[in-house]
Amino acid sequence: MTNMVDAFVRHAQSTQFADLSDAAVRATKTYVLDTLGVGIAGAAVPLTNNVRASAAHWASDGAAQVWGRGQMVTTPANAAFINGFQIHCQEYDCVHEPAVVHPMATILAALMAECDARPSIYGTELMVALALAVDLAAGIGVSVTSPIKFFRPANAGIFGATLGISRLRRFSSEQTKDALGYALAFNSGTMQAHVEGKPALPIQIGNAARGAIMACDMAEAGMPGPHDSLEGPFGYFALFEDEADPSDVISKLGKVWRIAEVSHKPFPTGRAAQGGIVLMQKLRAAGVTEVNVKQVTLTAPPLIHRLVGRPIQSDMSVNYARLCFQYSGAVALKSGGVGLDDFSETALRDPETLALGARIQVIDDGSEDPAAFTPQIARAQLQDGRTIEAQIDALYGSPADPMSEEAHLNKFRDCVTFGFGEPRPMIVDRLIHLTETLETVADVSVLSRLAAGVEAD
Repeated sequence: MTNMVDAFVRHAQSTQFADLSDAAVRATKTYVLDTLGVGIAGAAVPLTNNVRASAAHWASDGAAQVWGRGQMVTTPANAAFINGFQIHCQEYDCVHEPAVVHPMATILAALMAECDARPSIYGTELMVALALAVDLAAGIGVSVTSPIKFFRPANAGIFGATLGISRLRRFSSEQTKDALGYALAFNSGTMQAHVEGKPALPIQIGNAARGAIMACDMAEAGMPGPHDSLEGPFGYFALFEDEADPSDVISKLGKVWRIAEVSHKPFPTGRAAQGGIVLMQKLRAAGVTEVNVKQVTLTAPPLIHRLVGRPIQSDMSVNYARLCFQYSGAVALKSGGVGLDDFSETALRDPETLALGARIQVIDDGSEDPAAFTPQIARAQLQDGRTIEAQIDALYGSPADPMSEEAHLNKFRDCVTFGFGEPRPMIVDRLIHLTETLETVADVSVLSRLAAGVEAD
């Protein structure tokens, strides 16, 4: 293997804002706004109150904002933890599909907490740090050729967030390597929570965001960390993945910006369910209804079956339902889409939705690509014997089939309304303007204050 740590440290030390491609700049602005929005929306999730109560025991004083309703100021590490949870707790945050990594959840939660604690960080500085952080988090995932075993959004995300904070703190090469070594030491994240549909998944995101700040604190305090944190005999790849080769990723540093490869999530569900939701919309448009359909099959790569092929249950939790295509597919076929309100207790217990979901089946197409999301084919067998079929070759929201600017902004507005419990047009308009002109913002901590509702008071 190559020395990936050295390559990324050089990348972080040398990159300037002018080096970013136009696509990377555009994507950074888009996903900062998108991630702030889903983080605000996460404040309205009932379990968020439990997370905030737990974090309040760790420390209450500080300078970092927790986003959404119920204004809370705490330490940067705690704010990163809570905001990381809020970003990912509804499965609405953006994703790098080839890497199977949700990069911005861990990274923006950590970097914005850092910016709150160290005011006067310029927009260009944040954008470079974000691009570098996503390069590493997604680069780790893209390097892997074996199926995901551990929760890579957290496990790779902590390395990216640590690199981004190291850049913001202007660490030396040695300090950056020390910090990445502590990112390895703090690394944890299991897929068992995914199997059981438990909220430990977003908790692991929060833990990774907090761990990145702690790792950089260790390095800044002069604690030497292990330097071969990725490719060492007990580094990330040896411990968390089966097969990986980062040589191609390293050869493209500074040429390919992974932030420009990130995909929107149009629906608040696992990304693996979203192609099927679009296919249900297509079947519905072709005349398939809950009344005339006998059975629906979704044939897709093995990752889809593995992540969202679980059976629908009458007593399923919210977290389980977000990762159950039988549920989200039934909702989409009934109503034409899936939204934030479709995961209420009332919606989850709807007998018609449960009955329709039981008629939906996810089939593994046998693809040998462990990270493939497409192609996907939906076939509806109708009661009268007819069969209607629809297919997609790219997921909606991906660079190959992007959301429109209007759809992106509408999602953001919906998230802010959901998160605060009411429309907040001033917050919406200011955050849209500030992210659109992010390179001119002299102190990016204003983004967190707005996301917390502070600037609006």
